[in-house]
Amino acid sequence: MKRRILWLLTSLTLSSLVFGGTPAVKVGADVLVEDRLQLLSGKRVGLITNLTGRVRTGKFLLDILRSKGICVTAIFAPEHGIRGTDQAGETYRDSVDSRTGVRIYSLYGTTKKPTPDMLQAVDVLVYDIQDVGVRCYTYISTMALCMEAAAAVHIPFIVLDRPNPLGGEVMDGPVLPDSLRSFVGYLPIPTVYGLTAGELAEMANEEGWLKGGARVDLTVIPMSGWTRTMSWSETGLTWIAPSPNIPTIESAIAYPMTVYLEATNISEGRGTPAPFRMLGAPFLPADSLSVRLQPVTGEGIQFRDTSFTPTFSKHRGTSCAGVFLTIALGPLHAPVRKGMLLLSRLRRLAGRAMLIDKKSLALLVGDNEAVDIILRGSDVTSVFEGWTRSAKAFQMQAARYRLYPEKQ
Repeated sequence: MKRRILWLLTSLTLSSLVFGGTPAVKVGADVLVEDRLQLLSGKRVGLITNLTGRVRTGKFLLDILRSKGICVTAIFAPEHGIRGTDQAGETYRDSVDSRTGVRIYSLYGTTKKPTPDMLQAVDVLVYDIQDVGVRCYTYISTMALCMEAAAAVHIPFIVLDRPNPLGGEVMDGPVLPDSLRSFVGYLPIPTVYGLTAGELAEMANEEGWLKGGARVDLTVIPMSGWTRTMSWSETGLTWIAPSPNIPTIESAIAYPMTVYLEATNISEGRGTPAPFRMLGAPFLPADSLSVRLQPVTGEGIQFRDTSFTPTFSKHRGTSCAGVFLTIALGPLHAPVRKGMLLLSRLRRLAGRAMLIDKKSLALLVGDNEAVDIILRGSDVTSVFEGWTRSAKAFQMQAARYRLYPEKQ
């Protein structure tokens, strides 16, 4: 199927730099509102979005569309809900938006994919959610499932592109095998995949990754002014927490390194002011833990000793010995490998007191061999060479779907 990408002549000009407080980057939602609303004119729109679905002025895309006469007939909300405040794993029911009266369908309840009944009053599905660039973060799974749903009822699918906060160059971790496919890993991509949501949608559609090899009538509306080497601060955009435990860009950068602690009884910082940056447990040694973990550090990251008491989640109300991660405001080098080294070292320090859910960890990592090695206490770096080969092959495969240059 011929790829339909809406390019703007101004997307790579110096006029997209920050002047007078204006963001350097226009996200796909801005481009849609300013130049491409005819795509939605006269159609009944289903909007897949959450709290991050805003234009550069801070207004919600939903409100902008309605003010311009676009008929939004349904809202589809991913994990964490339409307001992005539900904790991970919390399901929720369908509801009605109190301000607009539009029906809100939960994609994290009894179903994770829009049903044909939900799409009866929808002529086109529009996806506008800020992602974090990590395979196990479920918004890209929701996007792929919604693409499948649109293909099944023969309606178009539009992706309004947004920056990958980890940049467009870093790829790390194993390419997901079919045997470990789940909602926390739906597409055969590396853990950190170095693509925007729009690029990934194009790749999934063209490579036949959707269920049954389905293809949807896909349009990606790209950003203006974004380049692959940009840090988040260089975009000029305001960070809006896509979920409760990614409150800052620093948490987003740390996430691909520390998310694997979710499968253990070591706290990944939920219930603290710095989730995914504050790590610890009551059974870890309090004496110079940062020094013991020092071999895991490197460019862009350092540990310092701390203690904390989570207000919810693991070890609620219990003092934990741990470390705080100081993060440079740019993509980490090899964050997934650092995460595996961190797990291995914590395993050796904590011994049997550290519990690991093997199945959950395998789904997060996407590599059974790596998990077995960590459980045995062996050298996990032995799997890294294979990761490098698969990542290089994926990078070559993904090159034709890149919409943005490395730099201006």
